[in-house]
Amino acid sequence: MTEKSSTADVVRREIERVPADVVARAAEFQAAILADVNGRRGALNGKIAALDPSMKIAGPAITVEVRPGDNLMIHAAMAIAQPGDVLVIDGKGDLNSALMGAIMMNQAKAIGLAGVVIDGAVRDVLEIREMGFPVFAAGTNPNGPTKLVPGRVNWPISAGGHPVNPGDLVVADADGVVVIEREKAASLLGPAEKKVADETKRIQGILRNEQLRPAWLDGALRAASVLKEGETL
Repeated sequence: MTEKSSTADVVRREIERVPADVVARAAEFQAAILADVNGRRGALNGKIAALDPSMKIAGPAITVEVRPGDNLMIHAAMAIAQPGDVLVIDGKGDLNSALMGAIMMNQAKAIGLAGVVIDGAVRDVLEIREMGFPVFAAGTNPNGPTKLVPGRVNWPISAGGHPVNPGDLVVADADGVVVIEREKAASLLGPAEKKVADETKRIQGILRNEQLRPAWLDGALRAASVLKEGETL
């Protein structure tokens, strides 16, 4: 007969979060910009999308692992979450029943959470949109969940095919969700500012009918053996 796990074994109440000033600065950038300066890494599978394209999230991750169709540990996570946190839920990609709906989202909003990212299904979509609370999910389903099976809170998880650790930076918008390691997040802010400036300059040139082809194109085509040395398009 196995011994039952203690609460401390499955729910970690204290975690180190990405600093609030880093979150505030990161919130100024598109998820795509942060993914690019992170070596085109960190983006969750595109199936995890905003319930409304206007929704945006920036904050530290509270990670939740559940069994498919059971939301017991989401309730546990919400009991210890702090304002500004983002619930990131490993629902195993299951879309056979919703793990959260309008009641829980209202609770999350009242707590002051920055949003919810769930590799699973939600329901009450129209109500959630009207609330304006940011929710990114893999899908929807009218079936409700059970509340019976233990899982873990604030342990490493996988969501949308990407590892997520407690306290990591989560930024999400119309393009999707990107997760940056907590220790690395601050170092990406400078490169993100530079990338925004470079892209703005490039777009301005295009709008002036200048730079209508990227300067790197011929070199890349030669490297790929599409063009011979000395050839150009």
